[in-house]
Amino acid sequence: MDPNPSPPAPTQPTVPATPSGPARPSPPAAPSAGAAAPVPPDPAPAPAALPLPYGTPPWAYKSVPRSLPRRLAPPLGILAGVAAAFAYVGTIDPNEPGHYPVCPLFRLTGLLCPGCGGLRSAHAFIHGDLPTALGANAVAVAGYAVFAVAMVFWLVGAVRGRPARITLRPVWWWSAGVVLALFSIVRNLPFGSALAP
Repeated sequence: MDPNPSPPAPTQPTVPATPSGPARPSPPAAPSAGAAAPVPPDPAPAPAALPLPYGTPPWAYKSVPRSLPRRLAPPLGILAGVAAAFAYVGTIDPNEPGHYPVCPLFRLTGLLCPGCGGLRSAHAFIHGDLPTALGANAVAVAGYAVFAVAMVFWLVGAVRGRPARITLRPVWWWSAGVVLALFSIVRNLPFGSALAP
């Protein structure tokens, strides 16, 4: 046996693990002087706006309210343009040759298109001769009435600040096309001469 035994080396006390909750992450290390700063993630994209119903006028897509003059400007501008065109046709008689160009279809084929006689119809309508206007082009007279109703709805909606939404189903557009096609065919036939200008 060794007469001078060395003392045993001290041992580190062991600490029992205790359920003290989830481990905390270590703080991130500070970036060095030459390293770039971390880029934050992009924010979540905003949800897309729901589309408006089919046939919604363009001005309905703007959410900012507009003043009354700005709301009235589009319908009054179109109304002024149509009124100027009617005033010109009312002054320059289309029954006198040389003032307006001839319909290309009628010039080339001798067939009447749906618009043939429209200027003479407008001239008679402006001067209050409704039978002559209907005889020149009955579809044009119906178009004047539809335009007047649409303008009233547009103007009233602009004054109230509520855009007028006139939506038509596709069946109405197809029906209008069929009516125009039948009108064109009948007015070119002998028994439909009353519809020819």
